[in-house]
Amino acid sequence: MFPLAAALLSACGGAGRNARSGASVGDTLQMRHAQLLTIVEYGDYTTVDVADPWHKGKTLHRYRIENARPVRSALVTTSVHCALFDELGCRDRLTGVCDLQYIHLPWVQQGCREGRIVDCGNSLEPTVEVIASLQPDAIFLSPFQNSGGYGRVEQLGVEIVEMADYMETSALGRAEWVRFYARLLGQRERGDSLFAAVERSYNDLKAQAKAKGTEATTLLMDKMVGQVWYVPGGRSTTGRMLADAGAAYPWAGDSHSGSLALPLEEVLDKGGDADVWVLRYSGQSPLTLGGLLGENAAYAQLKACRDGRVYGCNTETSTFFEETPFHPERLLRDLVCIIHPDQGTPRYYHRVE
Repeated sequence: MFPLAAALLSACGGAGRNARSGASVGDTLQMRHAQLLTIVEYGDYTTVDVADPWHKGKTLHRYRIENARPVRSALVTTSVHCALFDELGCRDRLTGVCDLQYIHLPWVQQGCREGRIVDCGNSLEPTVEVIASLQPDAIFLSPFQNSGGYGRVEQLGVEIVEMADYMETSALGRAEWVRFYARLLGQRERGDSLFAAVERSYNDLKAQAKAKGTEATTLLMDKMVGQVWYVPGGRSTTGRMLADAGAAYPWAGDSHSGSLALPLEEVLDKGGDADVWVLRYSGQSPLTLGGLLGENAAYAQLKACRDGRVYGCNTETSTFFEETPFHPERLLRDLVCIIHPDQGTPRYYHRVE
């Protein structure tokens, strides 16, 4: 087993003491969008502080990365971060996964069939015995507020990389976490270059949308889940992206950074006259307008539904979830193309017939 404790030193105060025993002054990276990361490079090692997104002023985790000893074997519990390993040229470092049934990446599925990648079960309750036999250098897990820790996984003595990127408040802020993950894998230059390209493309698209200068298109997001319709808050990453795409969003003035759980009546009242309806769904076949009305006849009251301006993304057959967190420019381009059809064909969303 790779002696990860020598590569990543975590826990309260650990990194700070080791940092002081080495170089006295480090080079602090300027994080252009990420608010939860502080990365300081000291030559042969790097320290990373991950701020606690739920307790302002506190640190969630502190790492010391020996640049010459990157992570060589990792258990990754989310499909989006599996895709990131591929982009960083580190497919061979991915030796274990969780929730395999939700990972729509052919190379991961094939790796599991051939035994190069081990299925470690459910991410909420992974099979500890399998992880112990796998002996990974690190386990990449998503932290949650008041989760109570990681249970038996913490007893394995394997370094836990807490993937709090999803708690960033901007799309580019989350995407910038690639710079942290790249350093864990010894791919610093590749990670910095990848993010720079994403940022440049995103800002170019944002500028193009602003330059259109036409009357804003009103856009409604997603659909009913049970008795509730979840819409992005005005200050959420999606809400901000809609503004960047030049859309008029009914809840743009809302101050929430997460989703709003609303009754159907409120959505119809505030968003019923939206020009375009953009939604995600999961299924083996394309969604139709008839299928939507079969789910809920009240959808017929939506102007976009009556006008046939409904766009759906099938998350079952696309790589939407795997790609868009670290490639927000691809999702922004979809939105720009939907709002301004002359700009091209969307990548994930398709017009619902």
